[in-house]
Amino acid sequence: MDLKEIASKQILDSIQTKKDVLDTLLPEIVQAGQIASKVLENGNMILFCGNGGSSCDASHIAAELVVRYKSGNERRALPAISLSSDSAVLTACSNDYGYEEVFSRQVQAFGKPGDLLIGLSTSGNSKNVISATEAAKKLGMKTISFLGGDGGKLKGMADLDIIIPRKETARIQESHILIGHILCSIIEQELFQLS
Repeated sequence: MDLKEIASKQILDSIQTKKDVLDTLLPEIVQAGQIASKVLENGNMILFCGNGGSSCDASHIAAELVVRYKSGNERRALPAISLSSDSAVLTACSNDYGYEEVFSRQVQAFGKPGDLLIGLSTSGNSKNVISATEAAKKLGMKTISFLGGDGGKLKGMADLDIIIPRKETARIQESHILIGHILCSIIEQELFQLS
């Protein structure tokens, strides 16, 4: 296979994945946007977590909310945080309690009833995202999972699952960031009438 074929195949796979997301997950995506909007409208906060590339996606989406999603959409900052961002907390918790607790410990510190946890896990089997979801539910937080494949062990744990119907990590992550951007668009429309 030549390099153009490799590139072309990935682009076509990505397009097909997004078509499948459009055909099968639109109601869940809109529902996630409405949940997140209501949480923020009520004065609560959104916490994000994920590992590896999903960690970066969690930080990316949180930044879009704190700063702004679309250039020119001037609005107040929204309370969102990525639990993957503080290296001191991550390393201290890993050392003292184990990596499985790095997000749940922060949920216990920052979360409160009415807040929202969005956990990203391409496999659905990330033990630290599972622990964070359990901790959030104990606190009375709302929970949404961005997953892939068959949803793994996280499937059914959160209030709402958005499961990308693919096994390839790259396609799942591309779709998760697209859905994160849609979430930001819905929030800006619902809270500020900014499109």
